[in-house]
Amino acid sequence: MGRVEYEIFLDDEGKVRLRRRHETEKGKVKEFLVQLEVKVRGTWKPVIRYDCAHGFAHADVFDIHGRSEKVRLPSHLADFNEALTYAELDVKENWKKYIEKFLKGRKR
Repeated sequence: MGRVEYEIFLDDEGKVRLRRRHETEKGKVKEFLVQLEVKVRGTWKPVIRYDCAHGFAHADVFDIHGRSEKVRLPSHLADFNEALTYAELDVKENWKKYIEKFLKGRKR
């Protein structure tokens, strides 16, 4: 089983990062996590997390108080390879919108 894990900063100040982890077996993603985080008062807070915990691909959308709402991904993303690609692209394309809503206290 191969494991890849990394983080990248999405802003110039180093206060917004994307963390990604996935495990593959024979070229198929068996487990993944893509999480957008923002540094608030020196602490990293999750904003949105895509993963396959509980046996299905979904997103957990957080508010600034740490409460989360589980959002099921569209059925065509049941394949974890496709869900992982979707998750990373979504975070990279929409991180500013997610951060703004998070800091204003709103979910997705």
